[in-house]
Amino acid sequence: MVSGTHRKVIDVLEGKTVSPPPIWLMRQAGRYLPEYRETRAKAGSFLDLCYTPEFAVEVTLQPIRRYGFDAAILFSDILVIPDAIGRNVRFEEGSGPQLDPMAVDEIEAVTRTELGTKLDPVYETVRRLRAELPTETTLLGFCGAPWTIATYLIAGHGTPDQAPARLFAYRHPAAFSKLLDHIADLSAEYLIRQIDSGADAVQIFDSWAGVLGEVEFDRYAVRPVRRIIDKVRAARSDAKIIAFAKGAGYLLKSYRQDTRADAIGLDWSVPLSFARELQKDGAVQGNLDPMRVVAGGLALEEGIDAILQALGSGPLIFNLGHGITPQADPENVTRLVKRVRGGVA
Repeated sequence: MVSGTHRKVIDVLEGKTVSPPPIWLMRQAGRYLPEYRETRAKAGSFLDLCYTPEFAVEVTLQPIRRYGFDAAILFSDILVIPDAIGRNVRFEEGSGPQLDPMAVDEIEAVTRTELGTKLDPVYETVRRLRAELPTETTLLGFCGAPWTIATYLIAGHGTPDQAPARLFAYRHPAAFSKLLDHIADLSAEYLIRQIDSGADAVQIFDSWAGVLGEVEFDRYAVRPVRRIIDKVRAARSDAKIIAFAKGAGYLLKSYRQDTRADAIGLDWSVPLSFARELQKDGAVQGNLDPMRVVAGGLALEEGIDAILQALGSGPLIFNLGHGITPQADPENVTRLVKRVRGGVA
């Protein structure tokens, strides 16, 4: 339950217009911050950072202390669910996440897995965060969308166009559908546990939705996310949920209605004219190009102003169109926050 003291983001998720709009940034706790790099070095492995509440709380709070964002997002990773079900997740420097790739004859065994107690440290992190965050700061939990999680399960790593998962789905549609349903059920359980631990709202990240065609988008991106949202709402009827389908473009037109999300995240390629149309049905979140934060100066100012002019008179959560990059100058983030809130950059 969200108290009246940290409702700014929640108000927007309920369709209200807040001026200036609340702001947070995807990957706001990350490598662009020197204090993050220092904590990361102390933690050891990336998963140790995610699973050690002391470290995860610290890196979640760092950007709040520095910038006073309106929301803090739990520091974790979308691949903790595959890790919890025994897919041997590891993060190797320079090559990104690696998993044991999944064959079709493993589907039956995988779809019998449970989360168990592996993610208990994550829930402890959420509890500590809600206790330590300023009362005006919304706490966001999150998970990866089933399609995006499945792409890593099938290939064992990220690929440019997710061809391994797409081929798997075409060749083994029943098995793939069963896998997506199971991931959705585990994800719903995970989000409910985060909400019960103190998360005020949650976001579902579908980072690879943009590689799907229209029919596949409905089958693999829309229906599994709807399954998650329905299950979360059946258990916690007042849950507030943001759905972010990166690269979905025109397919976002009915994404909110089809998934029943409270807000939809927009990547930077979504035209602001289209974003205005989407905003007529409810809250939108986004969608500044992260490269504008790297560039700074006039590029940053113009990008911010265009979004505020186009979307600021409706329900908007200001954010980037994807995660902030390690190359971003922390001072440019200071300028970004100040300009969104009505100052000069």
